[in-house]
Amino acid sequence: MKQNSEVVFAPVRIAAGAQVDESVALGPGTAVWELAQIREQAVLGDNCVVGRGAYVGPGVRIGNGVKIQNHALVYEPAELGDGVFVGPAVVLTNDHNPRSVDPEGRPKQRDDWEPVRVTVAEGASLGARSVCVAPVRVGRWAMVAAGAVVTRDVPDFALVAGVPARHIGWVGRAGRRLREVPGSTGMWECPDTGALHAENDGVLTEV
Repeated sequence: MKQNSEVVFAPVRIAAGAQVDESVALGPGTAVWELAQIREQAVLGDNCVVGRGAYVGPGVRIGNGVKIQNHALVYEPAELGDGVFVGPAVVLTNDHNPRSVDPEGRPKQRDDWEPVRVTVAEGASLGARSVCVAPVRVGRWAMVAAGAVVTRDVPDFALVAGVPARHIGWVGRAGRRLREVPGSTGMWECPDTGALHAENDGVLTEV
């Protein structure tokens, strides 16, 4: 482990007190802050940020430009696409039927269960203290509200909130809630960029 004293492999930054296994691959411009832990064989792309006290499990795959905020827990075998935002204290689970012991009361071992994956696609955002219960996929540029519990797949560009999370609207790449174009059928517009999106059978696509 690299720990205790600050290590800088320019242009990668690993702060003092972080634990980064020697088998981890970190892309240029990536920063790992105090008390973060990145486990064996994890791969992080370019220009990522892993916040204080965050955890990245063995073999997790993370794209470019990803921000994992303080105390977030990203358990294996999660996969995060480019530009994903993981808010403070977010949890990505990996066991749909968690137990500490088997039916006979014996402590469960690694081989007694099969980890299941949370996939977070390009540009999606997970709000503070939200939980993604694997197996689940959060779609491209979707947004999960703070405190939400995601138990089923989230469509691209969807805004979901609540426990369990439900679809309450659409968001664009700028992260702003889209507004329906007056007089149109299934057309949505970003109030910041003016980008248009078309909705068809519950699926939103960029025009």
